[in-house]
Amino acid sequence: QAPLVESGGDSVQAGGSLILSCELLQYTGRRKCMAWFRQAPGKEREGVASLNTRSGTTEYLDSVKGRITISQDSAKYTNYLQMNDLKPEDSDMYYCAADWCQEDAAPMQAPDFGFWGQGTPVTVVS
Repeated sequence: QAPLVESGGDSVQAGGSLILSCELLQYTGRRKCMAWFRQAPGKEREGVASLNTRSGTTEYLDSVKGRITISQDSAKYTNYLQMNDLKPEDSDMYYCAADWCQEDAAPMQAPDFGFWGQGTPVTVVS
């Protein structure tokens, strides 16, 4: 079983909203970052949002700033990606990732994460 399990992917109209969820089933390191990446076939996986669960530091892909928010629940084993004003170019497979990270860091590069989910698809139709 994958160490993270994503849910919430769906097909929505442009301008609509989705909330993706990511449950961490393994890895109990005290200092961890959790992030969301997306990847289209034949393209590199790109970081969408990252959260340092200890410091609260966040980072976002420029094209999603103001539309997408990453957050976590109080138990810190589930994080959420609130996506508003969705655009067709947001259509992708979305992956959740987690790993240990430096204090105040919120990495956005895939090699910084060793724990991954299997992805949840998001389709935005115009």
